[in-house]
Amino acid sequence: MRYLLPSFLIVLLISCSSYPKKHGFVKVESPLQQVKNPYFSDVSKDYVYKAAIEAFGKNFGGIFIVKKLAANQHRVVFTTEMGNKIFDFSFHGDEFKINYVLPQLDKKILINILKTDFQVLTTEELRIRKEFKNNSNSLYETSIDSKKYYSHVTENELQQIVRVKNTKEKVEFLFSEINDNIAEHIQVIHQNFKLKITLKAL
Repeated sequence: MRYLLPSFLIVLLISCSSYPKKHGFVKVESPLQQVKNPYFSDVSKDYVYKAAIEAFGKNFGGIFIVKKLAANQHRVVFTTEMGNKIFDFSFHGDEFKINYVLPQLDKKILINILKTDFQVLTTEELRIRKEFKNNSNSLYETSIDSKKYYSHVTENELQQIVRVKNTKEKVEFLFSEINDNIAEHIQVIHQNFKLKITLKAL
């Protein structure tokens, strides 16, 4: 019993430590004001991906398209491979519009989650609140809609965004196979909700 209490206290302290500390990062003074997400920032490009979405125990496959229309304005469309719409959303600053959503997916909780996910993916500039370092890796604490996010940057490339609540990871946005400011492979993984989005550039 006397060994159990110290072990419990160690586990408790580790689990209560901040997200940066748990991942070996230390706070530094940041010379930057913003961290940039360049992956959907070119108004001249159509970003087209083969997509798989797992939600509510159902699997949806098709084509995922993101188009930047103007500054702070994007349209996000998911269709079947035959071209039938599954959902079609517009983002303009803080405004969000549902142009279409398949009745099977028209659930308020899911729409709100998709809205938040795609807002994170298309937000190009995040104001830095704190910066942390681990060797050549940088970690930036930011916020979107009052939710706390951490952006992982390695060699000037944004590789991961994590939404954190009470030090626990809630949602991971993973960017890989990065080429010319395009993340050719993107995953959005929810830890406490059965939703996973996988995008592969076409």
